[in-house]
Amino acid sequence: MENPRTKDIAPLLDRAARATGQVVRGVTDADLARPTPCAEYDVRGLLNHLFHVAVEFQKLAAKGTADFSATPDYVEGDWRVRFGDETGRLVEAWSAPDALEGVSQGMGMPQRTVAHMVMGDLAIHGWDLSRATGQDYAPDEAVLAELVPAFAELAPLARKMGQFGEEVPVPADATSLERLLAGTGRDPGWLPR
Repeated sequence: MENPRTKDIAPLLDRAARATGQVVRGVTDADLARPTPCAEYDVRGLLNHLFHVAVEFQKLAAKGTADFSATPDYVEGDWRVRFGDETGRLVEAWSAPDALEGVSQGMGMPQRTVAHMVMGDLAIHGWDLSRATGQDYAPDEAVLAELVPAFAELAPLARKMGQFGEEVPVPADATSLERLLAGTGRDPGWLPR
C-alpha cells in the first residue's frame, strides 16, 4: 500500500526540480564565473553543489549514507541534460513508498525533514542561480507553502551549524519566496554587482 505522506512530497519535489532545471538550462558558459548570493560559490561552484545534492540525496531517500566530504566537478559535457536526469532520479528515489518513514541513517533526522532539505536546496538555489544569471524564476506556490514552515523549524539548527545566516527582515507583505529566502539569511533584493 502506498504511503499517502510520500505521495505529497514527491510531486512537490518534482515541481521544485523542474523550476530549477529551467534555470539550469538557461545558464551559459559565460555565466559560470559570475558571483551568486551564496558568497562561497560562483555559478559553477553552485551548479556543482546542486548536482552533488541531487546525487547524494538519492542515497538518503533509500536511508543510505551520503558523502559530502568532496564535491566532484559535474559541469562538463552535456551537464544541463544530466542535471535533469539526476533530479529525475532524485524525485524517483523520494517517490518510494517508505522514503519518508523513520529517521535518516545519514543525517540523523526524520526522513520528511531530509526531504524538505533537498526540496529547499533546489528551490533556494534555483533563485540563487536565476539572480546570478539574470533569469526569471517562478517556483511553485505549493512548494513554497510546504517549505516556509518547514524551514522556519529548521532555521535555528541550520544557523547553529553555519548553514543559514541571520534572518533578513522583510516587510509584512513579503511574498512566500521572499520569506523563505530571508529565513535562510538571504537578501531577497540581492543583485550581482
